[in-house]
Amino acid sequence: MKTREETISFEVIRSGRKTMALQIRRDGSVVVRCPLRVTDRQAQEFVRDHETWIRQHREEVLRRNHEQTVYTEEQVEQYRQHARWLLARKTWEWAGKMEVTYGKITIRDQSTRWGSCSAKGNLNYNWRLVLVPEELLDYVVVHELAHRKEMNHSPRFWKLVEEQLPDYRERRKRLRDYENGQKG
Repeated sequence: MKTREETISFEVIRSGRKTMALQIRRDGSVVVRCPLRVTDRQAQEFVRDHETWIRQHREEVLRRNHEQTVYTEEQVEQYRQHARWLLARKTWEWAGKMEVTYGKITIRDQSTRWGSCSAKGNLNYNWRLVLVPEELLDYVVVHELAHRKEMNHSPRFWKLVEEQLPDYRERRKRLRDYENGQKG
């Protein structure tokens, strides 16, 4: 006789979004992101309907975490220093081409982002960008600098990115492969 596997526990995060989505965090925990109007029961049904997908992806995330390279503090500091130099140079070059200004550049150890741009024009980059191919690093720099003209991901924003990098969709896809641990 086959016994039913344990129920999947999950966190519900409600926001102004229009659709429901699942997220598997690096620690294997499950998040249901959903519109404000979604009930707990609807969230449970959503998880139940996607149980196979959740189990497969959680197993993959946990396997990747186990295989992930661990860097010493000294290695991380060396990468950060190199990232500071490289990203300052790349940002300066691309900002000139795109005719935008920017504020401070900060190198961070972000677990879920490659970069970000504040309303004040300050740029944050993940030190791990020095571990990806240069064309993907360029995509992140162009993406963040495009936010200096459009602080959103509207069609106008993507047009700005495409003007600089006509193949940005392919670069974006390849960068996601790195996020998912499929490369490097």
